[in-house]
Amino acid sequence: MQKRNYFSLISGILWILFLSACTQPIKEEQQKKPNIVFIYLDDLGYGDVSAYKSGTLQTPNMDKLANEGLRFTNGYASSATCTPSRYALLTGTYPWRNQNAKILPGTAPLIIDTAQMTIPKMLRSQGYETAVIGKWHLGLGTGVVDWNQEISPNPNHVGFDHSHILAATQDRVPTVYIENGRVVNLDPNDPISVDYDKNFEGEPTAITNPELLTMKWHHGHNNSIVNGIPRIGFMKGGQSAKWSDVDMADHFLEKGKAYIKEKSRSAEPFFLFFPMQQPHVPRTPHPRFEGKSGMGPRGDVILEADWVIGELYKTLEEAGILENTLIVFSSDNGPVLNDGYYDDAVEKLEDHTPAGVLRGGKYSLFEAGTKVPFITYWKGNIQPGVSDAFVTQIDLLASLAALVGSSASGPDSENLLDAFLGKSQQGRESFVLEATTRTALRSGDWAMIPPYPGPAVQNQVNIELGNSTDYQLFNLKDDPRQQTNLATSNPEKLEEMKKKYLEIRGDNNKIEQVELK
Repeated sequence: MQKRNYFSLISGILWILFLSACTQPIKEEQQKKPNIVFIYLDDLGYGDVSAYKSGTLQTPNMDKLANEGLRFTNGYASSATCTPSRYALLTGTYPWRNQNAKILPGTAPLIIDTAQMTIPKMLRSQGYETAVIGKWHLGLGTGVVDWNQEISPNPNHVGFDHSHILAATQDRVPTVYIENGRVVNLDPNDPISVDYDKNFEGEPTAITNPELLTMKWHHGHNNSIVNGIPRIGFMKGGQSAKWSDVDMADHFLEKGKAYIKEKSRSAEPFFLFFPMQQPHVPRTPHPRFEGKSGMGPRGDVILEADWVIGELYKTLEEAGILENTLIVFSSDNGPVLNDGYYDDAVEKLEDHTPAGVLRGGKYSLFEAGTKVPFITYWKGNIQPGVSDAFVTQIDLLASLAALVGSSASGPDSENLLDAFLGKSQQGRESFVLEATTRTALRSGDWAMIPPYPGPAVQNQVNIELGNSTDYQLFNLKDDPRQQTNLATSNPEKLEEMKKKYLEIRGDNNKIEQVELK
């Protein structure tokens, strides 16, 4: 009897040790695969986040991520405009390699090849559940879209399990939400028609019916009127499906919170891409935020976005998954004030500096076009601090792949995981940025802009574009404002930069290659 009890005891101990050995690797593997949340703002400048200590607007929730996470001082979007940056972020590919990666109309086809590697596709292969909730602006379908049927391909065909999006931008038609390829709340008896070339008979526009406007257009936004706001493009029908502009932030927040709560109960990690519309035009803060900034609607919607970020943070915390969630925060390009509507963004700016000390802004080859707020936060895993490492959004694909144990990458993505986690100050060496099909080189502490025709300043938005008949060369360490052109005084460095630029660009821009030789 004693011998039987002895063997039973030994067997029990061995069984416990066996279970421990089996479960320990699983636990470690789970720790290696955190949930990942990308918060991606639209037209938010380097100086718009108060943690960057450049502007006067106060953003406490963005600051919490910056001050308790890693704040990058040399973080870049790939482009000075939205669609190219989003393309590069998701695919790890320079946008100038794809001629369709430019600011798209709402009717554009999907510009990501469904066979192309993307961040959500890579993460899904590693057991992640994936979602995009917010602004898309990467095209839908393959040709003429029928908005009254399932739209295919859509974000679900490039790696997302779930998508709830607006097709393009808030100022472009169609002004409806699309979930998993279908327009939300569409009445089949009131079908949607969209056209970017001509209006539909009898439909009011900002030109024909200005009395219907609640927001006055400045340039380019004078087509169909929805909710009193003139848009880019023409739309007919879909009345029950149209969004409420002032409720858009709340709408996407509720969708994001619901997704986090649902997936927090899942055994699988999740990836949430949360691209916000703020502070892109039209700036339509909810009445709760109207007048709150004292800077007009642009300041108000930034405060609204800051509140949304705080609510997402609280949702992660309340769900008990904050410590196992990596948050990446950035913007798709630099700031712009008047981008199509009269909304007092210029008049009420006062001492605030959306670009900080940087030159240029959205659409520009100067630093403010692509140098943006860039923060990584992972409670307990990323130590609070400031990093001067040179990182770009293109590098997130290879870096996250390394984090989760995948060998996938994009053609231009570099594995900078240690930099993103604060374990190294070593970033990438060189980077070819883009602005409305023009490109320039950032390498080390230097920036080089090739000659380009066209105006020096885009007068409608009052932003320096970086165009010049001469080469421009700047030492950013000594001259972050890019005030002193060293192209003539430092010809050796200029030639070195030209050579490096051509090595990266290859045959992608033959006109520039001729000019550079």
